[in-house]
Amino acid sequence: MTTVREKENKPISRNKLLGIAGLGWMFDAMDVGILSFVIVALANEWALTPGQMGWIGSVNSIGMAVGALVFGIFADRVGRKHIFIVTLVLFSVASGLSAFSASLAIFLIFRFFVGMGLGGELPVASTLVSESVEAKERGRVVVLLESFWAAGWLIAAIISYFVIPEYGWRVALIITALPALYAIYLRLNLPDSPQFTAKRVRERTYGQNIKAVWSKAYAKPTLMLWILWFTVVFSYYGMFLWLPSVMVMKGFTLIKSFEYVLIMTFAQLPGYFTAAWLIEKAGRKFVLVTYLLGTAASAYVFGNADTTMLLIVSGAFLSFFNLGAWGALYAYTPEQYPSVIRATGAGMAAAVGRIGGILGPLLVGTLVARGYDIGWVFSIFCIAIVIGVLAVVLLGKETKQLELE
Repeated sequence: MTTVREKENKPISRNKLLGIAGLGWMFDAMDVGILSFVIVALANEWALTPGQMGWIGSVNSIGMAVGALVFGIFADRVGRKHIFIVTLVLFSVASGLSAFSASLAIFLIFRFFVGMGLGGELPVASTLVSESVEAKERGRVVVLLESFWAAGWLIAAIISYFVIPEYGWRVALIITALPALYAIYLRLNLPDSPQFTAKRVRERTYGQNIKAVWSKAYAKPTLMLWILWFTVVFSYYGMFLWLPSVMVMKGFTLIKSFEYVLIMTFAQLPGYFTAAWLIEKAGRKFVLVTYLLGTAASAYVFGNADTTMLLIVSGAFLSFFNLGAWGALYAYTPEQYPSVIRATGAGMAAAVGRIGGILGPLLVGTLVARGYDIGWVFSIFCIAIVIGVLAVVLLGKETKQLELE
């Protein structure tokens, strides 16, 4: 008879691992995607100011920063798999409960815990997958893992388009609680990382792991990652959480704005798939630099678009390039560290990025409330992205097909 321990350590095929981890990733994206549409609905129902709308996105990122740091550190001590499951349950339950919020304050509290689960799950899942596949296909597999984010966003856009106008935002959020049931399946069928189980990492303290991330050997890649994560997350959450709201500001109805964002979201899939193809051929740095520069150019055009067609086309390119860059980022980050501090390093970088995710939505809300043109606001995100590109070019090393330590 096979014991639970033997089942946990039994090897799993690459495709099965990708499917299991990817579905968890998809549920994350579904929650974040729905939030961008819920913000618009809440603004109408609760008469929210632009500043209050910005806080909804930012408190989510505050939770993500805390979750990425805390759960990333724990994952190097207790295992990637267990933290993956805990974070999945946390964000699912909190998201479902947020549907019953009677005020903005209560809603923000629940969104903090949703963010904790989201922030902890993403770097831990990418670390687990990175350590479980061969070097020659590691980058491609992690980018394909990220492609589940596009599927989650598409589901969120479809749910929002059909559910929110007809049944309200509360029903849409209740739907996001369903992934909690999937965590039971994960607990029984997902083995932990072979690199984690092969090392006696429990002999190391949390303090040693944190200190090692900034040791002489890893200070340069850590600095590069922190700059890159901050600029990418700052621009992503500042732009994408506000996409439906920006469409409304440009004169479209609520339903029409949802429809156009749904169209833009479809462009995420080819963005991921082209990045997955290029990352093992041209390298991580090439994909990051190319797709981030494409993001900056698309963001500038989108912010200044004055026709419907230009708005949709530039928004589609924005989705294409930005999400392709995200895939490369998640492939690149775990490759900077050895297995004993890999989740800690990835979690700390993601936590710094989430600080940018706090500031991005708040910046948009504040500047819009003061009457600044949305094109000028999006130009700020273009500059931030270029700074991230410079960090990769000047401080980053190529890790294509490099064997992990």
